[in-house]
Amino acid sequence: MSGTRRRFFQDAAVLGAGLFSLSETLRAAEPEGVQANHAAHATQAAPRGFQPMVTPDVSDLPHEMDGGVKVFKLAAEPVKKKIVPFKTIDAWGYNGNCPGPTIQVQQGERVRVIFENRLPESTSMHWHGLELPIEQDGVPYISQKPVAPGEKYVYEFTVHQEGTFFYHAHSAMQEMMGLIGFFVAHPQKDYKPRVDHDYGLVLQEWAVLPSNTVPNTAAMEFNWLTFNGVSAPMTTPLLARLGSRVRLRILNLGMDHHPIHLHGHQFVMTGTEGGRAPESTWYPMNTVLVGVAQARVVEFEAKYPGAWMIHCHLPHHMMNSMMDLLSDRAIQTADQTEEKAVGQMMSLAKRVAFEHVHPSPIAPNAASVPGFPQDAFMEMGMDEVVEKPETEGLPKNWSAGMMGMMTMMRVLPVREYDAIVMKKQMARELAQDGQPRKS
Repeated sequence: MSGTRRRFFQDAAVLGAGLFSLSETLRAAEPEGVQANHAAHATQAAPRGFQPMVTPDVSDLPHEMDGGVKVFKLAAEPVKKKIVPFKTIDAWGYNGNCPGPTIQVQQGERVRVIFENRLPESTSMHWHGLELPIEQDGVPYISQKPVAPGEKYVYEFTVHQEGTFFYHAHSAMQEMMGLIGFFVAHPQKDYKPRVDHDYGLVLQEWAVLPSNTVPNTAAMEFNWLTFNGVSAPMTTPLLARLGSRVRLRILNLGMDHHPIHLHGHQFVMTGTEGGRAPESTWYPMNTVLVGVAQARVVEFEAKYPGAWMIHCHLPHHMMNSMMDLLSDRAIQTADQTEEKAVGQMMSLAKRVAFEHVHPSPIAPNAASVPGFPQDAFMEMGMDEVVEKPETEGLPKNWSAGMMGMMTMMRVLPVREYDAIVMKKQMARELAQDGQPRKS
């Protein structure tokens, strides 16, 4: 057993003795609403309500009840968004984040959204894919007057559909500034087969010019690519118990289509931005093309343990800084030497305080080979900076090749999965009141 793996289990043991006996407690405490896929629970009746989708690195939008109406408060506003440890941009978002918080409702519910415009220009809210009265559609001048800066507007409608939808400003440049969020309508009765884990990913692209923090929304070439508002390695890994069924909802509102690939597993596409697809249309694949303004929902059985990559398969989208950003660029792709690469990474390490790891080996005659360098010297490992419970137990320097539109699905045996969930629970409790509760 490696030292890293040994330390993982030692740390887990410190957090709570007898992990096997904690299984029921952990299941009750999991914020994701995830339940173990044990044979004993295979025929258990579904709980009331719905199992919420988890949007890593994005919070859910809370609500209040006004009689039989579910009331949400949503504000469009400028936000500072750290997309990687060394890069913060000035984006526009909702309720302090970009993308905006996830709205989750159930089919048949009446919804009221009290929308406030804190932007310096007028805007409106479109409910993409939802069938609703024209006056709620959010198109400026056609279905409503634009919402002026400082004003509020109330949207109210009954959600009679089920599926993966989203909300966004109905202004092209505002969309490219980041104004988008999930709107998930869970069915009145659970889909079959029922999943144990339900995750959502929002795909976005940014063109950030040298010495600037404001995205250039008129650009046609993008140098920063994000899942849920962050680029790898800041993306939070998705967790799944070995043997469980996983749903992944992928939403794209940018300028490019994205072929999203999952390593190690085959999946079926079970839905689109229009709702659930008939089972007769499902077929195995491991890469799904998510077009602009589309949502794709895939499901799979987490059969194989490991840290499996999820990423856009467009080569330039598997990294960042593809435009020549001069001093704003951490690593160049031409006229590169090992000495220069080491110096650049050491300088970056001083800025964000991570342990610099020497790049992978190259051949003695590498400089004489046409085409060199390509991926040489592009590694940017910074494990310490992006450490969180979901990264517990990953190999040293795991983050070196994680860039751009990348995250991972960690399929874990129950003991390791439960240990990480316990760590997450304790971290939340410490953040809330500074004192973890005893199990």
